[in-house]
Amino acid sequence: MTAPAQPPPLTGLKVLEFAGLAPGSPFAGLLLADAGADVLRIDRAPSTSTPPPPTTDLLTRHKASLAVDLKSPAGVSLIRTLASHADVLIDPYRPGVLEKLGLGPSVLCGANPRLVYARLTGFRRDGRYAAMAGHDINYLAVSGALGMLGRAGEKPTPPLNLLADFAGGGAMLVQGVLLALVARASTGKGQVVEANMVDGVSYLATFPRFAQKTPVGDRPRGQNLLDTGCPYYDTYETGDGKFVAVGALEPQFFAALVEGLALGGKGWETRRYERDSWPELRRLLEERFRSKTRAEWEAVFDGTDACCTPVYEYVEMEADVVGKEGDQRPAVALRDTPLLAVRRDAADASHGQGAGVEGEGYVGFPLAVGERGAAMLERWFDWTEGEQFEIQGGGMVLKEKSKL
Repeated sequence: MTAPAQPPPLTGLKVLEFAGLAPGSPFAGLLLADAGADVLRIDRAPSTSTPPPPTTDLLTRHKASLAVDLKSPAGVSLIRTLASHADVLIDPYRPGVLEKLGLGPSVLCGANPRLVYARLTGFRRDGRYAAMAGHDINYLAVSGALGMLGRAGEKPTPPLNLLADFAGGGAMLVQGVLLALVARASTGKGQVVEANMVDGVSYLATFPRFAQKTPVGDRPRGQNLLDTGCPYYDTYETGDGKFVAVGALEPQFFAALVEGLALGGKGWETRRYERDSWPELRRLLEERFRSKTRAEWEAVFDGTDACCTPVYEYVEMEADVVGKEGDQRPAVALRDTPLLAVRRDAADASHGQGAGVEGEGYVGFPLAVGERGAAMLERWFDWTEGEQFEIQGGGMVLKEKSKL
């Protein structure tokens, strides 16, 4: 008999997340929240009596919000009190912003030596661009990674904002937080964790950077084995205007591909390394793939080792979560301490996920300023409004007698 799943691995962890404009730090908070941490987003208190609209941040699953006026001494005092009992603080601002507010690491870590003070910037804090604004495309550009992305003869193409904001930024920051928590278990002390998207992306690009010194990647952009320069590592349009992805690099996989395309026995198995023949092979593959619909090619290649798969779009995966494996799940499955689910009613310990939320993994719901914040403080400290805290000018402050 299988033992019942235990709570998520970060249950009980208290996280303060300052609301920022870039999505990298909210994504870091989302990863922690999905792992069971209590993530309390610190939002700016409204400047008028009219309730503010929800923020544009959609990475709010399992989080709560607290409205605080960080320009007031009372607001700063509240943050210092919360930080003195928090495990993790996420700083998404440019260097120096929280220091000017009296909320820098020297102050907060001095008051709470166990605090993991996590900071995420786009550019390096000590680099030539440190004082400049930027977005994902800029961090990719100066990291060197953007120069590798795109087809031959075309300009560099950024892959949405996946690489810098999320992979090189938010996910790398969480790795640093977890490492600091592991270290804290031994030393009893937290520490400052600094991540930036330029270094994060550059680290992710370790292999292609090394490959530039080898035959795998020593040619210009779009002319290499893994960047669409090779005809059997590319995407192809099918007869119905959809696409398939081909990655038949190894000999046995390539043999399965040409067999499925009815091209076996024509010598391509031995000529596939001849670059001079690649344009001819590419034209042939383009012609063959356009001869059938994507569904027809799925019927040919499903269950084979041809490394030929359909290119699905999220709209069709959402409409067919079973047939297209479109049910959204946590990135990793922990069988004994499953993460919280992405989808509502998707609890399944065998897939490493507990109870979920609305949206089915395809729709995010903005978190209103102040939403669920009081309830989280009640869970953390047993505080109630009117006793330990009150609302002044739209922002939460501690009552004088209740300062911890």
